Amino acid sequence: MIKQIFRRIPRKQSKSGDKRDLVAGASSPSSATSTSSRDGDLSNSRVTIIPPGQDSELVHPTQQNHAGMRNGGLTIAPYEALPSFKDVSSSERQRLFIRKLNLCCVVFDFTDSTKSLKEKEIKRQTLQDLVDYVTSASGKFPENVMQEIIKMVSLNLFRTLTSPPREYKVLQAFDLEDDEPVMDPAWPHLHLVYDFFLKFLQSSETDAKLAKRYIDHSFVLKLIDLFDSEDVREREYLKTILHRIYGKFMVYRPFIRKVINNIFYQFIFETEKHNGIAELLEVLGSIINGFALPLKEEHKLFLVRALIPLHKPKCMGIYHQQLSYCITQFIEKDCKLADSVIRGLLKFWPIINSSKEVMFLGELEEVLDATQLPEFQRCMVPLFHQIARCLNSPHFQVAERALFLWNNDHIENLIKQNVKVLLPIIFPALERNTTSHWNPAVQSLTLNVRKIFADNDPDLFAECLKRFEEDEVKSKEIQSKRESTWKRLEEIAATKAASNEPVLIPRIVHRPI
Repeated sequence: MIKQIFRRIPRKQSKSGDKRDLVAGASSPSSATSTSSRDGDLSNSRVTIIPPGQDSELVHPTQQNHAGMRNGGLTIAPYEALPSFKDVSSSERQRLFIRKLNLCCVVFDFTDSTKSLKEKEIKRQTLQDLVDYVTSASGKFPENVMQEIIKMVSLNLFRTLTSPPREYKVLQAFDLEDDEPVMDPAWPHLHLVYDFFLKFLQSSETDAKLAKRYIDHSFVLKLIDLFDSEDVREREYLKTILHRIYGKFMVYRPFIRKVINNIFYQFIFETEKHNGIAELLEVLGSIINGFALPLKEEHKLFLVRALIPLHKPKCMGIYHQQLSYCITQFIEKDCKLADSVIRGLLKFWPIINSSKEVMFLGELEEVLDATQLPEFQRCMVPLFHQIARCLNSPHFQVAERALFLWNNDHIENLIKQNVKVLLPIIFPALERNTTSHWNPAVQSLTLNVRKIFADNDPDLFAECLKRFEEDEVKSKEIQSKRESTWKRLEEIAATKAASNEPVLIPRIVHRPI
C-alpha cells in the first residue's frame, strides 16, 4: 500500500533533465556568457558583418557591443555619418575624433562596386576629416587616442594580399613598361588611411615614446610585409612611412634592417618573387647614406651577404638602379670595400644575358669611378680579363658599353697608371675587334682606345703588337696541325671501314714550340 502511494507522488526533476530542457529551450546564463565573450573577440579581428538591409560586406567592431539577439540574428546600428569637427565645441572634438576613428574601423568589400555606395562615401568623408584633424592638431595626442589610431590603421591596412606576386621573367621576354599596373579596388579608402597615418607620424604633437607602445615590432613587421603589394601607389606610401618610422623610432632601426635583410635572403635564394624590392632598396639607400663612420661590421656583412647577391636573380633590371645606388653609397663611405664589390660583380657576371651584362658594365663604371688606386690594383687582373671578353662580345651593345669605360677620366687614369699589367691582357681583344668585329661603331671605338694606348706608351704598344703577331702565328700552326691530324684519322678510318677492323690511333705527342 505504502509503495503504491509513493508511486503516485510526482518525482523531482533530475539535473540531467534540467540540462536537456536548457538545450531544447533558452540557453543557460553560462552559454550566453560564452557567446558574448566570443562576440567580444570578434571586435579584435577583421570580420565582415552587415548593417540592416545590406549584403554581408562590412564590419563595425565597435557596434558589436550594442548588438542584441532578435529572432536568432544580430541587429546592428545603422552606419551613419558623424557631425563635422566644426559643428562641435573644442572640448568635444577629441571625443568626436575617437568616434570617427571607431566608425572608420568598418572594412568594406570593394569587389562589388555597386554595393554600400552610401556607406563607402560616408567612410571616405570621415577619413578625410580625420586627415584634416591630425594635420591641424594643436595638442599632444593622449594615450587612449593613440591606441584607437593604431587600431583603426591596423584593421584597414593589415590584410592578406589576395593577388600573388607576379613571377618575374627574363627581361628580353618581358617588358615591364607594357605590363598593366595592378590597382587595388579599395584604394579610395586605403590611400586616405595611409595619408592619415603618415600625417600622424609627421605631426609634432605625436610623442614617440608614447606611440612606441602601440607601434611595436609586430606592427612594423606587418607593415613591411605589405611591400609585397602589387599596387605601386601603396608601395610608395609604405616607402615614405617606413622611412619616417626608421627616423622617429631609433630603437627599431636594427629590427627594420634585419627584417629587410630576411626578405632579401628569401627573394635571392628561394622565391625570386617579391613586388617591393626596388622600394625597400630605395629606403636602404637613404639609410646607408646616414651610416656613421667607421662602418660597423654588421653593415659590411649586409653588403656582402645581401646586396651583392641581389645581382644574381634574372629580374635584376627591375631594381638595378636602386641597387647600384646602395652599392655606390657603401664605397663612398669606405673605399676599401671596392675590391669586395668588384669581385662580387665578377662572381655573378652574366654569361648569356646580354642586357643584364650591359647593366653590370654600367654599374662597374660607377663603382670604378669611386675606387682608389690601391683597391683597383687588388682586383684589376681578373677584372680586365672579364672586360676583354666583353670587348669581343658579338652583341654590339656589350662591346660598345665596355669601350665606353675609356670615356671616364678617372678610370682612364687608373688604367694608365697600371698600363704595363693591363695592356697585355686586353690587347688581343682590341686587335681582334679592329679586324673582325661585325659592327662598324665597335670597330671605330676600338680604334680610338687603341690609339690612346699607342700614344701613352709607344714602346709597350709595339711590344704587345709583336707578341700578338707571334701568338697568332703559333695559333695558326697549332690549328694547321690539328686539321692535318683529323684528316689523317679520316683517311685511316676510310681504309678500315670496308674490313670492319678497329682503327688504332697512335699516340701523338705535341712538343712545345
